[in-house]
Amino acid sequence: MTKRLESKYKINRRLGVNLWGRAKSPIGKRAYGPGQHGQRRKQKPTDFGIQLMAKQKLKGYYGNIGEKQFRKYYEEAVRRKGDTSETLIELLERRLDTVIYRLKFAVTPFAARQFVNHGHITINGKRLNIPSYLVKDNDLIEVKEKSKQLTAVLDASQSGERDVPEYLEVDHRAMRGRFIRAPKLADVPYPVQMEPNLVVEFYSR
Repeated sequence: MTKRLESKYKINRRLGVNLWGRAKSPIGKRAYGPGQHGQRRKQKPTDFGIQLMAKQKLKGYYGNIGEKQFRKYYEEAVRRKGDTSETLIELLERRLDTVIYRLKFAVTPFAARQFVNHGHITINGKRLNIPSYLVKDNDLIEVKEKSKQLTAVLDASQSGERDVPEYLEVDHRAMRGRFIRAPKLADVPYPVQMEPNLVVEFYSR
């Protein structure tokens, strides 16, 4: 198990939110941050601190993406036409591991990344094991035949914790889905409030 997987719920405690809306999150039991200084009284955050928190929440939600890669998404969002914050969300939602998570083929973004890495997914009939691959409109995403009866996949697809958003369609009996269209921020079912506009402010300082 990777360090990133082991520490995923520390992100919740550090940020003080149940980032993925899961019942297993320790935030309900211990609302303070992890570590020996976790219970210190918090000072009023600065504008920089608020922007940093927004970035950490968004980055953490998508499986704690590395800083270098996350900044590349921001730079690509700036390069494209339109609202930068909306485009940033679209790029993150097009990640293959995010799509696998949204389709309920994996129970967490971390599990989705591992599932893709291990070669259990095909895109338009071709095996793909790159979690950061950006899915295109109308791409067909399918769990490989040999992987469709894996307990982790069946448990995830039957979970009542989340619903599949409208910009995707899924057939859980066939274990395949399709990316219909680019989502807007309002379309994405975040369990907590995300503020990509503050992330854009953070990087544009």
